[in-house]
Amino acid sequence: MKKILNAEYGGIHATYWMAYAVITSFASAFLLDRGYSNSEIGLILAVGSVVAVFMQPFMADIADRSKRISLIGVTQIVTALIAVLMIFCFIMQKASIALSVVFVMMIAWHTALQPLFNSLAFKLEESGYTINFGVTRAMGSLAYSILCSFLGTLAEKYGTQVLPITGELVLVMLFITLCLVSVHFKKACAENKGSQLRGAESADGCTAPEEAVIPEEDINLLQFIKRNKLFLVVNVGVAGIFFSNAIFNSFMLQIVENVGGNGEDMGRILSIMAFLEIPPMFLFAKVNKKFSCKTLLQFGAVCFTLKILFAYLAKSVAMVYFAQLFQLGAFGIFLPAMVSFIDEIMDKGEAVKGQALYTIVTTVASIFSSLVGGMILDIRGAAVMLLVSTVITAVGALIFICVIGKVKSKKTTAQAA
Repeated sequence: MKKILNAEYGGIHATYWMAYAVITSFASAFLLDRGYSNSEIGLILAVGSVVAVFMQPFMADIADRSKRISLIGVTQIVTALIAVLMIFCFIMQKASIALSVVFVMMIAWHTALQPLFNSLAFKLEESGYTINFGVTRAMGSLAYSILCSFLGTLAEKYGTQVLPITGELVLVMLFITLCLVSVHFKKACAENKGSQLRGAESADGCTAPEEAVIPEEDINLLQFIKRNKLFLVVNVGVAGIFFSNAIFNSFMLQIVENVGGNGEDMGRILSIMAFLEIPPMFLFAKVNKKFSCKTLLQFGAVCFTLKILFAYLAKSVAMVYFAQLFQLGAFGIFLPAMVSFIDEIMDKGEAVKGQALYTIVTTVASIFSSLVGGMILDIRGAAVMLLVSTVITAVGALIFICVIGKVKSKKTTAQAA
């Protein structure tokens, strides 16, 4: 049953990130074909992210408190809603307020699913079986990479109508996978009765043992910031670093077209980006034994900067391809290292808020880059957008590298005392 749950949880990440490819990574290709300007596309992406920020705590609260709807049930409902919205994307052929609203809500619902799917790993472990998050998350990057490798070619050959069709198929696969996970999770709970000895039964019909639950310290965000001022400055650097990451995800088509490429090149480059994330994620545990999270994060910050710098200097599509090689040390290392770093330095009562702040900061960076990137594209073009991105990323990386070394682990201090 452990292998089944891990395989199906990996399938959730695979289909989720395939849907991300259609909804977000190929948003520019789809919306440009419908008659939207770069500024309008940036605004749609930004508004979708803003709406998601407000929706996430609401959805999480429903999943936590509801006795009728489980966490899996919430994700099933949202997935079905996105699938309905995707149908409208196929029907609507021109830019309109209605299509804008549909796309904003589709981005918002899809983005809001991500933390719920991350939390689902811990929910599934209530059955008594361990979920290998690193490997299952890597399946998401692999599936994204495979889809992007040919989706750009299909869009170039048959038109952007293939995007909502592909999106609908992927969302159906995601919904079916969630149904299978729900069934096998309940079976696992029934088999592993030792995990249900204490605690109130949830809507899933499975409960965690009482001794496994560690209460979070009741502090608000303002108190958290006062107690972790250096960590707040670190996240200012993170915002700058992830500005360029969001630029690549949102405007890759415009970047490759600026050096003579097309949608097919965009798909292949996005595929390479995702594929290069996989080895670092798989090997992170081994690498982390030799290098500290601080060292890996500083290395990652440098790689993010070099990646956007070489994209700016690129005079050909081949050079843009070359720039993606830095993804090995950028996102692939930075993401698992940051999650582990927060867990290392924070008290148990603060760790959740630390992870939440990091997620909020990366979302804000995405919102800002969508707005600024779209406007610069319309006014000055892709080259200037990449120059501005390089400067912002370099400044963010400099702040990050200088400050992160000064952050001390509260756990270490407590043990020393």
